Amino acid sequence: MEWMLMPYRRYAEFSGRSRRKEYWMFTLFSVLVYSVIVAFMFAGGLGAAVSGVDDPQFGVAFWIGAALAFIFFLGTLVPGIAVIVRRLHDRDMSGWWYLGFALLGMVPFVGWIASIAFFVILCLPGTPGMNRFGDDPKNPAGYDVFG
Repeated sequence: MEWMLMPYRRYAEFSGRSRRKEYWMFTLFSVLVYSVIVAFMFAGGLGAAVSGVDDPQFGVAFWIGAALAFIFFLGTLVPGIAVIVRRLHDRDMSGWWYLGFALLGMVPFVGWIASIAFFVILCLPGTPGMNRFGDDPKNPAGYDVFG
């Protein structure tokens, strides 16, 4: 749980580096929260709208779930961007690469390739040791035991 909430403590910190574990645990936390909210929305009538009922009636639970999803989205937007920028810094890449991948993602066909490339970059390990964005988050003290 510590790693899932760390990006919220570093809310708008775009400098430094973040480990893969921090990014992927934050992503897992977001997926879990959205899954609970969508289940709540289905309980409130979203299922009737999806199943093709002529006049679906959305219940109160649906609208509460929609409001919760919107609030969570707003609260997660800045920390989500910040953790991605720090993750790119861990790969010794500028955070502006994120904007480039986001723009490429809007181009038909090229977007698929850009999305796969961005996913691979987020999965790769960070550069060992210090880079231009700071100390290694796996070894912040810089001690090399076998070096």
